[in-house]
Amino acid sequence: MRVLIDFVVALHIIGIAALLGGFLGQMKAMKAGTARFVPGMLHGALTMLVTGVALVGLDQADDHPVNNVKIGIKLLILVVILGLVYVKRDEEKVGKGPFAAVGALTVANIFIATLWT
Repeated sequence: MRVLIDFVVALHIIGIAALLGGFLGQMKAMKAGTARFVPGMLHGALTMLVTGVALVGLDQADDHPVNNVKIGIKLLILVVILGLVYVKRDEEKVGKGPFAAVGALTVANIFIATLWT
């Protein structure tokens, strides 16, 4: 079971990397006002959602304690990220506010995951 959980964690990290990498790759465009949500950002967020739900289930199945408040907050943040990216995915230009919000929420989710014990 541990190998499966570690594999899903690795996929979760790949999702985070796709979302954050897409954001960081568009930072220069954000300054110019031409940033857009690239498809990898949507795919990364969806990967995070699927693997995150799988991780909670696997941890519970393996009798590990799950902090439901932490998971709920992370899920709420991810739903906001997904909503912003999904709604504005086809726009040629995304405003600085929504684009910066996705980056800030992604970083917040990473810090919640790593620092909240």
